[in-house]
Amino acid sequence: MEIKQWEDKNLAQFSYGIFSNCEKKIILIDPARNPRQYLDYAKEMEAEITGIIETHPHADFVSSHLELHQITGATIYASRLVNPAYPHQTFDEGQFIQLGKIKLLAFNTPGHSPDSISILLEHDGKQKAVFTGDTLFIGDCGRPDLREDGGDAKTVANKLARQMYHSLRNKLIVLQDDAIVYPTHGAGTLCGKALSEASSSTIGEEKKTNWSLQQQTEEEFVSKLLNEQPFVPAYFPFDIELNKKGALPFKESIEKVKAGAAINAEKLKQINKQNLWMIDVRDQSAYKEGHLPGSINLMEGEKFDTWLGSIIQPHERFYLVAKDTDQLQDVIERAAAIGYESQIVEAFVLEAASETSDAINISKFKGHEDAYTIIDVRNTNEVKEQKVFEKSINIPLADLRDKISEIPTNKPVVVHCASGYRSAAGSSLIESKLDGRVNVFDLGEAVKEYIKE
Repeated sequence: MEIKQWEDKNLAQFSYGIFSNCEKKIILIDPARNPRQYLDYAKEMEAEITGIIETHPHADFVSSHLELHQITGATIYASRLVNPAYPHQTFDEGQFIQLGKIKLLAFNTPGHSPDSISILLEHDGKQKAVFTGDTLFIGDCGRPDLREDGGDAKTVANKLARQMYHSLRNKLIVLQDDAIVYPTHGAGTLCGKALSEASSSTIGEEKKTNWSLQQQTEEEFVSKLLNEQPFVPAYFPFDIELNKKGALPFKESIEKVKAGAAINAEKLKQINKQNLWMIDVRDQSAYKEGHLPGSINLMEGEKFDTWLGSIIQPHERFYLVAKDTDQLQDVIERAAAIGYESQIVEAFVLEAASETSDAINISKFKGHEDAYTIIDVRNTNEVKEQKVFEKSINIPLADLRDKISEIPTNKPVVVHCASGYRSAAGSSLIESKLDGRVNVFDLGEAVKEYIKE
């Protein structure tokens, strides 16, 4: 037997393959959008993918379960509570999959979502591992505020938080201490708020160190769990529904994206008439030296996918701009990881452009901060921990598009975050919307000089 773990660091997402050596068969759990790595693994092991288990309809990434089913004929397993549109076999409490000496048992573990399941792996009758989806993380548990179901959001979140309390205690904490915990997410995901950097743990270790498994009343647990959860990106509800249906084939879908044409004056005029966003993924220095009108400098980086799906709304059309064809291909694939590839009108490589952004004069800024309107685009909880500039205005990047009208324009605007990534996006967004009415500067990495360690 072998348990294979794959990691998508950009989305802090783990997926798994369970290989039975005696039967030469593989069961996958929560596969990412691109199926290639799983097909390559099956070829390497000279095995057949016979099953794909979805622990729940994912909010933060698109799964390849339907495509893998179409390619391999493998059965998709999901809770009956998902009520998916794709062909599947229900997999709920009391049901199991036998794979040679491996037995995979389903547990209904609502809390993150009402339809979440966890999967216990037994080998030769012994508990070896548990795949916890977004229910139990390393150091944390899943957030309960992503499923509104058309009702009152607070009521639904409270109900799910209470279900999480019981799922953790009645289904997971009772497993053997040496059972390995394999979650679907690690540190950096927005599906929780205090995850460890570790990629696995044990039930025993989590019982000692995970706050959500400590002795506490249901009321205490619910209060802690609901308090200061991170923001919900715009694309989360969209991905949930897409995963319930099943996404289009990955390669076929990204090949439909029109890419590579040159941007000439006539083309630019046509683009400007459409009044659509242009996402420029180049480095901030290249962007400031020359970019296209109406563009946002959302740099290629580990959080590109998340911020793309936070700034651009589901079904909203946009352009992509990159430094070369390799970068262009990479960001198209990353847009596809959250199901946004069909929203790309066209993708370009940009060599030169006339629009420029002035760099901030740090020596002029220092000691004269009151002469500027300072916009802090960090999240609210970050500002609570440490407000960098006393008179700054906090508008989180995810909310910035809708709140630019609240920014005073009587003084030059300086935008900052914690390291320079979000401020590059925020300053370019403000600059584009204010259209020259006021100078907008990105504080960038210079903010580190002001942050107290």
